[in-house]
Amino acid sequence: MSMPIKAIAEEGITHPFGDHRSVKQAFPAAITSEHSDPFLMCDYLDMVETAGKARHDDAFPIDWHPHRGMDIATYLRTGTGRHADSLGNRMTFDSPGMQWMSVGSGVEHAEGGGDDPGTNVRGFQIWINVPKERKMDDPRYGTVPSEDLPSVALGDGIGTALVLAGDAYGVRGPFETVQEVQMIDFRVGGGRTLEFSIGEGLDTAILYVYEGCLKSVNGENDVQSGSVILLDATVDALRGLNIKTKDEEAGVMLFAGKKLKEPIAWHGPIVMNTQEQIRTTLLELRTGKFPPKRVDWDYKRMAAFPTKMNF
Repeated sequence: MSMPIKAIAEEGITHPFGDHRSVKQAFPAAITSEHSDPFLMCDYLDMVETAGKARHDDAFPIDWHPHRGMDIATYLRTGTGRHADSLGNRMTFDSPGMQWMSVGSGVEHAEGGGDDPGTNVRGFQIWINVPKERKMDDPRYGTVPSEDLPSVALGDGIGTALVLAGDAYGVRGPFETVQEVQMIDFRVGGGRTLEFSIGEGLDTAILYVYEGCLKSVNGENDVQSGSVILLDATVDALRGLNIKTKDEEAGVMLFAGKKLKEPIAWHGPIVMNTQEQIRTTLLELRTGKFPPKRVDWDYKRMAAFPTKMNF
């Protein structure tokens, strides 16, 4: 039984890098945080690399910045991921692949600089809120190379499902989120029909048609590329998705999760429950006490790493 559609909105355009570069945003630009709960943000990057690979181990085009109180995944469909953080991680990964952080009490990290000029980089950065009692957990990190990202071939030439988080098709996605979610990247072949049921107990469901157009979704016809579809996932008996493509392949991301229904205090890369918690975090940043959990060397300089960890 298909879930009813509550709303269809168009993706927004944002400039997260503070320059001319832009990304497409499914939420909160198209779907507000209240309705996307527990999902905070989904940015879709689709651009050609112009600057090329970083010329120094310590150079990152997305410079060092903090996070607190959320789970984050950077999932790349094309291109090469490159990451450094205050836990002492320095990692690269090929696509399709992912790196994720459950940032908890705080992480500083930097990204980018892993691709040659002319590389078409496509991928997502996704933020997920966490319950108030878990916001100050010790941070956790993981890198997921292509060979460890579960890819399920769907029968009858329907396409593939890359399971990023949660359980589906007998596998579990590697993004170790705090809040219960299900995240799947569906690639549906031209002229095909995909049927899927979201997990029980998940009362938020969003589809993001990030590439291609659809003939229909749950009875709604002619769904254009860039559409963000909010579904009604509150009825246990209605859990189904029915996605039909036109003549060409389409890319559709599923975001399903359990709502937190908690207040959100959001200041850039910091997501807490109260403004007082935001002020406390900003004071820690100003006084050098952030992040509270970090390695005991200068993680921003590769030369400062212990010898046995140098790459």
